[in-house]
Amino acid sequence: MTIKCSVFIATSLDGFIARSDGSIDWLNAANAVVPPGEDCGYKAFMSTVDTLVMGWNTFEQVLTFGEWPYGDTPVVVMSHRAPPLPPNSPHTVTFSQEAPKDLVAKLRAQGKRHLYIDGGITVQSFLSERLINELTITVIPILLGTGKPLFGPMRSDIHLLHIATRVYEFGFVQHKYRVQGVECSRPFIAPG
Repeated sequence: MTIKCSVFIATSLDGFIARSDGSIDWLNAANAVVPPGEDCGYKAFMSTVDTLVMGWNTFEQVLTFGEWPYGDTPVVVMSHRAPPLPPNSPHTVTFSQEAPKDLVAKLRAQGKRHLYIDGGITVQSFLSERLINELTITVIPILLGTGKPLFGPMRSDIHLLHIATRVYEFGFVQHKYRVQGVECSRPFIAPG
């Protein structure tokens, strides 16, 4: 069985996913101009996802949104430290200290087929280990100058194949890429 790991994320034009303090006020302001009913393909994407993997900082940010946006989709929160999950965490949330490759192998063995990878450090670690199959990046027309970047240092070049670009009349530009030479999509063969 194969498993797919995808990123679906928004950045500023200069490549930041949040301000240095973690604030996404600029993204919330940008979303205010999106016409009602338009989600830039997010619902269609989420309909294919069976597990979401995110970092601790992203998880804490999502908890501030009020209503939990992922419904019954299982969410795995990754962190090197072992903090307890907050009491207001949905029942669908679990915690993992596993390395990305080990977590992907475990989820593949559980029958998972499509993982949504979210959060800057988490995306960077999965990319570094060649575990991301596809990237969908929606560029918001704003320059932040500084902040938390989507991408960081890599051990080697990561080659991408352009799949599509969509330009929205309200200024967003969405790019979709396939990552070449990934390990995540290899068939899983159970031991024994």
